[in-house]
Amino acid sequence: MFDSGFGGLTVARALIDLLPDEDVVYFGDTGRYPYGPRPLDEVRAFSRQITRLLVERHDVKMVVVACNTASAAALELLRFEFDVPILGVIDPGVRAAVSATRNGRVGVIGTVGTIGSGAYQRSFRSLSPASRVVCAACPGFVEFVERGETRTEQVHVLAERLLSPLQAAGVDTLLLGCTHYPFLARTLGDVMGREVVLVSSADETAFEVRSILGETGTGRRSGAESGKGRHTFVSSGDVEWFRRLGSQLLGPELIEVEAWQWE
Repeated sequence: MFDSGFGGLTVARALIDLLPDEDVVYFGDTGRYPYGPRPLDEVRAFSRQITRLLVERHDVKMVVVACNTASAAALELLRFEFDVPILGVIDPGVRAAVSATRNGRVGVIGTVGTIGSGAYQRSFRSLSPASRVVCAACPGFVEFVERGETRTEQVHVLAERLLSPLQAAGVDTLLLGCTHYPFLARTLGDVMGREVVLVSSADETAFEVRSILGETGTGRRSGAESGKGRHTFVSSGDVEWFRRLGSQLLGPELIEVEAWQWE
């Protein structure tokens, strides 16, 4: 799986918990983060590079695009170009939000690139045309997470400003349309109020991975001779920073980080 940085670790955490026997390779493209403000063509090129690396160098049997911006920009292209199953995080998140909402009004927050792509709007129209969806771009959230500043007064003030249109719209469900945003869940929950349900795509994506592996017969059965799965983490940026902050966000599985440098 891959992400521009640390956000996809929310998906990695869900996968490791749900499928402990599977090997996981996580690529954090921290040398080129954040993806959100970049042109979608550039994000598409990065996504193709990383997917090729995962398939050819690590021989993965499936790729999870654990980044909403990359899912919006490149998912269909990657599915066309590569022979392994490729799963994004947008549709799983939408399905979870549709199941959670009580009044049919759903807020979606994401990066400028994700919201501007219209990917969430299209997914809701396809999966739940009756839902009333209000989208808001939230520039700055990713940078707070990447600095490990998830509970500061500054991020709280920013959240109050960016989420006010969603509060005014009366949404009862907030879909976190960026895999970095669950790390801000406490702040987002404080701002939106306890009556609003926060939905992350991480768990739903992990369930879809399990389903696809089961359907294709490629899942690793518990008790296989290889034992618990191996977890490999790769960063295109500062590996010590990735190891230090990543271990705080993911947990004890993140011990060592391999360095990768783009030519």
